[in-house]
Amino acid sequence: MPQYTVLVVDDDPHIRDVLRFALEKEGISVFEAENGREGIEKALQVKPHVIIMDVMMPELNGLDACQELRRSRNIPILFLSSRDSELDRVLGLELGGDDYVVKPFSPRELMARIKVMLRRLDTSLPLQLEASHLLSHQGLTLDH
Repeated sequence: MPQYTVLVVDDDPHIRDVLRFALEKEGISVFEAENGREGIEKALQVKPHVIIMDVMMPELNGLDACQELRRSRNIPILFLSSRDSELDRVLGLELGGDDYVVKPFSPRELMARIKVMLRRLDTSLPLQLEASHLLSHQGLTLDH
């Protein structure tokens, strides 16, 4: 796996430690922030490949931080939250999140989800994807 970076934005130091351990075990570099405001600053500074963001944080919550980041960046964002209602999950996705995982979480499942996001960023995929956008049938070719 190429060298990737993930920004973990969570006000709980224990959660950040668990995520750092799991990510570094996979060879992924980790940056941390304690709140939404700091998360935005770090995201703009280090340009991570993926952001794992808590929803309920001081200074600026994860939903507002996500919306602010979406104005200038298209970094994949995985929300991590203790809010587990369907409405909360849907709201997180509609406001710009790419995935939503409820606390308590399985580090293995979370890593699987992060790896899926990172696979989408693989620079070798666009060439393969471009070819798959062509449909051919009886001499007629359509390019999406």
